Amino acid sequence: MPLKITGGSIHQIQLKTRMPFKYGIATMTEVPMLFARLETEVDGHPSWGIASDLLPPKWFTKVPDDPIDKEIADMLLVIRHALAHTIGVEAMTAFAAWQTIYNAQADWAKAKNIPPLLAHFGTSLWERALIESVCRATSRPLAQALRDHTLGFEPGAIHPALAKRSATELLPEQPLPKVLARHTVGLADPLSSYSIPAGERLNDSLPQSLDQCIREYGLQHYKIKISGDTEADLDRLQRVSATITQHGADDFAFSLDGNEQFASVEAFRLHWERLAGDAKLSTFFQRLLFVEQPLHRDIALEDSVGEELADWPHRPPIIIDESDATTESLPTAVALGYAGTSHKNCKGIFKGAANACLLGARRETGQTAVMSGEDLCNVGPVAVIQDLAVMAALGIESVERNGHHYMAGLSQFPVATQRQVLDGHAGLYRTSERGWSTLVIRDGQIDLGSVNDQPFGTGFELDLSPFTPISLTNE
Repeated sequence: MPLKITGGSIHQIQLKTRMPFKYGIATMTEVPMLFARLETEVDGHPSWGIASDLLPPKWFTKVPDDPIDKEIADMLLVIRHALAHTIGVEAMTAFAAWQTIYNAQADWAKAKNIPPLLAHFGTSLWERALIESVCRATSRPLAQALRDHTLGFEPGAIHPALAKRSATELLPEQPLPKVLARHTVGLADPLSSYSIPAGERLNDSLPQSLDQCIREYGLQHYKIKISGDTEADLDRLQRVSATITQHGADDFAFSLDGNEQFASVEAFRLHWERLAGDAKLSTFFQRLLFVEQPLHRDIALEDSVGEELADWPHRPPIIIDESDATTESLPTAVALGYAGTSHKNCKGIFKGAANACLLGARRETGQTAVMSGEDLCNVGPVAVIQDLAVMAALGIESVERNGHHYMAGLSQFPVATQRQVLDGHAGLYRTSERGWSTLVIRDGQIDLGSVNDQPFGTGFELDLSPFTPISLTNE
């Protein structure tokens, strides 16, 4: 099914968080959201696709001294260059087109000394829009299109170890009907309602503190961020544990996010042994799912890490996140002793699907293989829906969801946009007490019935006219 990419455009809206979100070295209070629209011809017929994402400072490049404006400009730079590599591409499949775009972006980024995680954020936006355009043109939901060769996806073209395996046998036969919402407990988040100062209490009908979220959403899974300061982390984990134990379900589970705070495996091991060995946390740590990216990306995939991990046979499952920057990252990580990786749409759909296939093949042989769903602060009307569509297609059951918590639903978007989301995804969104659309989480789960039935999740044509057009040049 030949396709041609004929044009593209970028639009933007500025969003404010309802409460500060502290992650690693950054605290988010406002952030741009980008919409990328791609025009295509699929089998001779015009089609289009839209993708969307936030531009989160201090994630793609963790450089403490870089101004926020520079980081936003750098993200726009890679998005524009990826579009330049995208327009005019002709191929027989979306996967083949993505390979061309990915390689061109990688070569350009290497020549410009741009980190691949940042560079391929640009690739991923247009990849997502391309995938939606093909799914829309062929009336195929994403999970089906990945498995039945509608997109031309070949796991072995990314991971040679899978050369004789197909997506049909390695990906789930059906997308997940629901996922567990793994609620992020940020470093500055209030744990109890009474601990919120009177002047900081929100009155927007959504829960604010951890105990309120547990009761409102019926949470079962949690993602707890740590700072690397042993005493501070010990104190906060004890308080988080007490809150979850008092208010939550008995069968809860949690992951720890190391936030790249450690300079060596030994440093993290000492930290871990202090936390896990605490008498007040011993029972709590029996519910650990995995630890996410404790080592800084600059050293996380060095050869010496493999030796240090081998010397720690009883370590918890440790996965990479920010270090999963290229198609070679996961094979390198598992060879060193990591348990797996995360999926985020900003790191790429085809790469994520191939990683899921590789980990699935490892699981068949009895090896530990973890693939988590992570999310910096994803929100609708497009980004979170496409993200959930991928999680369902890859069979990722525990998905970090926190955009709905740090943003007041879709309240900052036009009423017509909110109505489109409600009409298309009544089980996924509801109208809040304040009259705007917000995500639905019941019994700690998100229903994906409407997501799985639509071409790449969304199923509607978003009107981009209310959003600010962004120049396609870097001048």
